[in-house]
Amino acid sequence: MLIETERLILRMFRESDFEDYFQIFSEPQVTRFIGNGKAMTRSQAWMSMATIFGHWQLRGYGILAVEERASKVVVGRIGFLNPEGWPGFELGWILNRNYWGQGYATEGAKALLDYGFRKLKRDRIVSLIHPGNIRSIQVAEKLGEKLQDKAKVYGKEVLVYGIERATFEMTNY
Repeated sequence: MLIETERLILRMFRESDFEDYFQIFSEPQVTRFIGNGKAMTRSQAWMSMATIFGHWQLRGYGILAVEERASKVVVGRIGFLNPEGWPGFELGWILNRNYWGQGYATEGAKALLDYGFRKLKRDRIVSLIHPGNIRSIQVAEKLGEKLQDKAKVYGKEVLVYGIERATFEMTNY
């Protein structure tokens, strides 16, 4: 799968992306609001990347590598999650800290919202966000998502931001 935006290429991960992936997830500032809130070791990053491949195999959709078009560097991941027991069909994003504040998360997530509604025929897409993650809340709001609920994920409370297909189509086209 390949989705291109003005500045990004969203594509399947490759084994050769591992060093960039590990660098992203070894940064405590990046990981403080996900999982156990701690930076990943190399083996944890490898397992995380392998889980992405497994989700694609089991569900037919998943998380994509975010490649900066100009540099060809993998700067993050954006995509869909919906493992067993999850509170909804989730769109999530994580970027290398060096690329925060450039609009990449919004640009990539907007393209994937379109894909999720048009190609995957989803009626509602959510983003699960730690209450302290102000940057992700701002991205969700730029996408047109609204705070809809709260849920527990891995024992932690998260905010459930969501958007319906009709709302997305009316505001983005």
